[in-house]
Amino acid sequence: MAESKHDVIERNTGLMIVLILLVVAIGGLVEIVPLFFQRSTTEPVAGMKPLSALQLAGRDVYQREGCFNCHSQMIRPFRAETERYGHYSVAGESVYDHPFLWGSKRTGPDLARVGGRYSDEWHRVHLMNPRDVVPESNMPSYPYLAGATVDAARLPAHMTAMKRVGVPYTDADIANAGKEVEGKTEMEALIAYLQQLGTHLKTAM
Repeated sequence: MAESKHDVIERNTGLMIVLILLVVAIGGLVEIVPLFFQRSTTEPVAGMKPLSALQLAGRDVYQREGCFNCHSQMIRPFRAETERYGHYSVAGESVYDHPFLWGSKRTGPDLARVGGRYSDEWHRVHLMNPRDVVPESNMPSYPYLAGATVDAARLPAHMTAMKRVGVPYTDADIANAGKEVEGKTEMEALIAYLQQLGTHLKTAM
């Protein structure tokens, strides 16, 4: 009895691997390539601006401290999510993010719309000792951020690198970056970053 084509493929491991990779590649291209031609995924939301030097420094602190390991920045388009956090996240809010900090694990609440929800003082107290404002919180304390000064010297180079990957920083933005953050603490920078999260879409709406 002659083997079917299917049997031949199943018995030939090398051929099967090649065919699987081919199918995965074609499927990936079909799903991914069209996204590059949809303006909603490649253009910023109306009125969106790149992070200021202080906010960018705060984002660096956010990454360094691993905040994204417990806090996502991606509200899914489900009623339970939008009622709690606000409008679902859209791609145009993240076009200037390198790398993306969407996250998926929520030990703490999603922060995609936290900007403007609390005062700067609330954030300061919360970062110093989260239990002072949320008694049941298991978030670590970050009091040392209040005594650490932002490294102003490295920001111009950082912003230049961001400009090279498409973030529309001007030469003036880069030249004034050091002055903007001079004497600022990492606590102030992190709060500045948190206070702008999600505010661009609110403004556009």
